[in-house]
Amino acid sequence: MSDLILQLALAVIPAILAITLHEAAHGYAALALGDDTARNAGRLSLNPLRHVDRVGTILLPGFLLISQLLLAGRIYFMFGWAKPVPVAAWKFRNPRRYMAVVAIAGPAMNFFLAWLGALLLPSDVADSSLVSLGADFLVSFILFNVVLGLFNLLPIPPLDGGRIAVGVLPLALARRWAQLERFGILLVLLLIFFGPRLIPGFDDGFASLVNGAIKLLLRLAGHDIGEADVHIV
Repeated sequence: MSDLILQLALAVIPAILAITLHEAAHGYAALALGDDTARNAGRLSLNPLRHVDRVGTILLPGFLLISQLLLAGRIYFMFGWAKPVPVAAWKFRNPRRYMAVVAIAGPAMNFFLAWLGALLLPSDVADSSLVSLGADFLVSFILFNVVLGLFNLLPIPPLDGGRIAVGVLPLALARRWAQLERFGILLVLLLIFFGPRLIPGFDDGFASLVNGAIKLLLRLAGHDIGEADVHIV
């Protein structure tokens, strides 16, 4: 029972922190650029309950969590989403460009949080396995934030990367790209569940990207890892 509680804590607490601060970052970025919609809706909050989506935050992650713990005894994969912070792009001086800035704020917050987690890791992190250092929570926190940040940079609307693409592409192409948003969640789910089976090297490629990002964050946090390989995925 205690091991189950530990597994739940290591999965749920980092996820809540990462998702809550990700969404809050969108709202604060919009406010800084002239849109007070999120503030007026009470969404500029660090209270996770303000950002809960019934399906994306509770039902789907809960199903994945319980099924993996019951069938495998540990958690290998999690996916979900929070209720998007409302943004009124028409309040921006340059709606398309400023929406891209608001979109960037979410992943940027996740990478910043992962860097803070790396700062708190023991200085001898490169000399042994991360997990064996007794820093399980920090490892989960760093991993979840890096995965959330990188995944959201995929250029598929309504992911942040899709909105960034709409902000930087030529106007005609941006309009066409924005139309993908109506199918966006379906495309994301298809990519998650069928990408590893249909795209050669999909899992290994993403894992290498995540591990490379974590290695960079460790260096930026002052860890002297040299050329050592750091693998936590």
